[in-house]
Amino acid sequence: MKKSIEKAKVLIESLPYIRKFSGKTFVIKYGGAAMVDEELKDAFAQDIVLLNLIGIRPVIVHGGGPKINKTMEQMGKTPIFIHGQRVTDEETIDIVEMVLGGLINKQIVSLINNHGGFAVGLSGKDGNLINAKKKIIKKMSPETGVPEIIDLGLVGEVVKINPKILTSIDESGFIPVIAPISAGPKNETLNINADYVAGEVAAALNAEKLVLLTDVEGIKDKKDKLISSLSTKKIKTLVANKTISGGMLPKVQACQNALNGKVGKTHIIDGRIPHALLLEIFTETGIGTEIVL
Repeated sequence: MKKSIEKAKVLIESLPYIRKFSGKTFVIKYGGAAMVDEELKDAFAQDIVLLNLIGIRPVIVHGGGPKINKTMEQMGKTPIFIHGQRVTDEETIDIVEMVLGGLINKQIVSLINNHGGFAVGLSGKDGNLINAKKKIIKKMSPETGVPEIIDLGLVGEVVKINPKILTSIDESGFIPVIAPISAGPKNETLNINADYVAGEVAAALNAEKLVLLTDVEGIKDKKDKLISSLSTKKIKTLVANKTISGGMLPKVQACQNALNGKVGKTHIIDGRIPHALLLEIFTETGIGTEIVL
């Protein structure tokens, strides 16, 4: 009886959030350990199906870095990253498209469907969902003090999101699952960082929330203490002093882009925790780091 009462208390605590978020769109970036560990994969799929059943409209953008790295290494290629983004030559882009658009995307779709959902797999090429261009990074040369252009290869950045296909899928009760690849202006395939895609999709859909699943608790300060809430103004300071660096940079930039696009709130949470989505959305304290304007 005691356990039953505790379950009832959990349901009662979540009721205000169910009322508040029913009918709203949540964009969720799915990646890291949550895509690898079988228990976490099942927990994620269950969370998505539950959100959908209570009236929340989840849109999933997935990564797949570890699987791409493993496939590259099996083919004798060494993954290279600059500023948290993969350097992508012509051979690598074929691997990326095969792994992201084929293997991983369809695995996620099948997993959600096996748990009672109705998911549909897409890439940025479908329905002209993502208009993209080649991304160029500039870095200050320590020797000359002059900005140098870093060519990442077939890496893209979002020019525009065309949400029509997502709106149609959502209105039909299906759950979109998006692989972050698209075609460039010359019809070349471009690999786009999934965090950036998730942020731009959230902005285009006027989403209520953007939630990024990671393999860390959230953003931590210099003393290794979790920062539970963070403003976009404070981010500049944390980037300048290297508190935020590496793979966390695209995540905070994605959150900033989403907030500038009128997304309600953004969250970076620990996807290694089973049912992390439910804990963030339906509890008063939440988990991870919340980023707001």
